[in-house]
Amino acid sequence: MLKVFARLTLSLFFFLPIAVFAQTASSIIPDSVKKQDTIHQRDLIDIAKSLVRIPSQKMKTEKDKKLYFSFLPFGGNVPGGNGRALITSTTAGTYLGSRETTYESTANFAPYWNLGSRFGLPLHTSVWLPGNTYTVQGDIRFLRYPQYTWGLGNNTDDDHRTLVDYNYVRFYQSVLKRIRPYLFAGVGYDLDFHSGIHSDEQSTDLKQFTGYNNGTAGSSFSSGITFNLLYDTRNNAVNPLPGAYTNIIYRVNPTFLGSNNYWTSLYVDVRKYVPLNPAKPLQQNTIAFWSYFWTTFNGNVPYLDLPSIGWDPNNRSGRGMDQNRYKGRSLFYFETEYRRDITENGLLGFVVFTSVNSVSGSGSLFTSWHPAAGTGLRVKFNKGSGTNIGIDYGFSKGYNAISLNLGEAF
Repeated sequence: MLKVFARLTLSLFFFLPIAVFAQTASSIIPDSVKKQDTIHQRDLIDIAKSLVRIPSQKMKTEKDKKLYFSFLPFGGNVPGGNGRALITSTTAGTYLGSRETTYESTANFAPYWNLGSRFGLPLHTSVWLPGNTYTVQGDIRFLRYPQYTWGLGNNTDDDHRTLVDYNYVRFYQSVLKRIRPYLFAGVGYDLDFHSGIHSDEQSTDLKQFTGYNNGTAGSSFSSGITFNLLYDTRNNAVNPLPGAYTNIIYRVNPTFLGSNNYWTSLYVDVRKYVPLNPAKPLQQNTIAFWSYFWTTFNGNVPYLDLPSIGWDPNNRSGRGMDQNRYKGRSLFYFETEYRRDITENGLLGFVVFTSVNSVSGSGSLFTSWHPAAGTGLRVKFNKGSGTNIGIDYGFSKGYNAISLNLGEAF
């Protein structure tokens, strides 16, 4: 019980100052952001229309448009042998109510296939009902997902790794009700099912390699109820304008819901977006902060469900690091990014980012830190939804990578 209290206190210690810095909701989203449209901005759709010489029509404001759609096919890497894969990223956005009172509802579908046995079908949804009275958040995945593991803790050797192959089914759904402006509370259901868990190296025993007993062979099943608290003043999660975000998820996995073992976890996610030129809210000149603390409260958590870098809900943390490089019973992460338009019409922009994380496992949290940094180019794909094509280069000790995504990392 003392350990639980200590971890809760630690999370409040780190995140309360940031939440206070958020100030009041009314001061975060200026009226100018809600009222201005994007007529004078330019995106790839505008360029395509000009190239094929589509006759110009009467200009409409963005309020007249109901659905925004972005599609991007590209090649990329997936872990393991035969790592090249065909990846497509599709993002759709719409407003179910007035744009002045309702956030944008989004769906992102990013399947990949390496023309062999490795594939992924992930779907993320965020639905906001008219007037933001309710929000429904979803995450559904069907994956054949080999991934390297280095074991637990901060002090694992870069060369001491093994490829873990498994099938993965995830089903997360939560419903939250607005209890006051920008503040929501609700419940959800989370299911994680891993099957066929084994090392690609026949001579490697995962239990012995990781020094961890649960969920390192065969299968693991976790089925739990979540209690959710959300504070969100961003009117666009795809490309946040000035605002703030806090998400707290407490998960309980009882055996009567099918879990192999009883375990609980806490995830606290805080983000803040500070405009450096508030007089021009649609011109990107922002510094963004993101931090999360993710911890488990007993030793029965399946190995693949433990906190791990890059396994935050949207798999966006740790740019410049190999996903899953650091895993432990607790994880603390902090990232900051500077975002700036290059052209006045918003077509081109750039970002510079840096991050640091620490995990517990073989040692205590905060005894060692793992930094990463990088930069990226932004190309406006769809000005209506604010969707950018992001091309990022990130690096850390012993690793570097180029990533291509639709939408901002956070």
